[in-house]
Amino acid sequence: MNPPDPLSDTPQTPGAFEVLAKDPESGARLGRLHTAHGVVHTPVFMPVGTQATVKSLTPEDVAGLGFEIILGNTYHLNERPGSDLIERMGGLHEFMGWDRAILTDSGGFQVWSLAELNKITEEGVTFKSHLDGSRQFMGPVESMAIQRELGSDIAMLFDECIPYPATLEYAEKAVARTLRWAKVCQEQPRAPGQLQFAIVQGGEFADLRAHCAAELTAMEFDGYAIGGVSVGEPDELILPGVEASVGHLPENKARYLMGVGLLDQMLESIARGVDMFDCVLPTRIARNGSAVTRRGRYAVRNARWKEDTGPIESGCTCYTCRKYTRAYLRHLINCDELLGYRLLTLHNLHVMQTVMAEARTAIAQGVFSAYRRNFLADYRKINADPA
Repeated sequence: MNPPDPLSDTPQTPGAFEVLAKDPESGARLGRLHTAHGVVHTPVFMPVGTQATVKSLTPEDVAGLGFEIILGNTYHLNERPGSDLIERMGGLHEFMGWDRAILTDSGGFQVWSLAELNKITEEGVTFKSHLDGSRQFMGPVESMAIQRELGSDIAMLFDECIPYPATLEYAEKAVARTLRWAKVCQEQPRAPGQLQFAIVQGGEFADLRAHCAAELTAMEFDGYAIGGVSVGEPDELILPGVEASVGHLPENKARYLMGVGLLDQMLESIARGVDMFDCVLPTRIARNGSAVTRRGRYAVRNARWKEDTGPIESGCTCYTCRKYTRAYLRHLINCDELLGYRLLTLHNLHVMQTVMAEARTAIAQGVFSAYRRNFLADYRKINADPA
């Protein structure tokens, strides 16, 4: 059998995941995930389009940046405008004018993080809507039905997100419920070509994560996510959570780390075998007037940039950096002009996409570990001097 051709993107059955190359010094993988709406090259960062839009950008903007997949939010889209309406409009792709892949989360995290007075039972979660306070219910049956109506390419299984901190007893019960719900999700009908990704939980307990991963792997899903590692815990617990999960997941399936979007954490997770990421950070901090750069993020709205004629980031080739100065961006942000948020979002997502593309190239060339070391040597999470 010949190895996959890394230059060929001939469509295969949705769900097929090919490992095209591996880094000789780490667990980094170059991959290709086939979906009903095209091939997704991994490692990949997925911009978050909570309300069927990546905030301030058009679908053409997002595609022009090179993204092949975005994330939609099951909870929010069901609240407004309703998954039944989106289905009548032809599905989420048609509704929002995006012809590439879409992953929808299960709604479980939002039920946990946004809803007040939620009550978890064996059937699901009863909670109050964050919009009007009305009584709502979501469980594995409801979550999969909503995602089927949305018609996403990848549907996440409904799980119980474990908060930090949590006791071992609480985490054990949550994992057991997540596994029972996974079986229910697997039995539900899907949209044509729709894939299902299971979510590994276990909190900070490595043995529990290993158990959850092994049980989900035995059920044979299309892909696997690592959940509960971006829920308020200290940064130093994120990578141990990844390590406790990823080694128990199958080699021939995509691995997705949920909610992690700092460049250093993504590169370290890629080195441990993770393929997919999502995070609201690059779009959210753009709305707060901050930029992502290869050396860390900083506040463009600060007074020091009032007369600065340089770009947001020296050497950056994005549209914003080629056309506009820090002084102009600072002016727009401090005047609450929408163009400022849009231009910063374009830059921030360009950086995310560029780093992922560089990581893919480095893996293909067998030099990812050197690339990672060089990148991280010059990177800080918060950097007051990006020049």
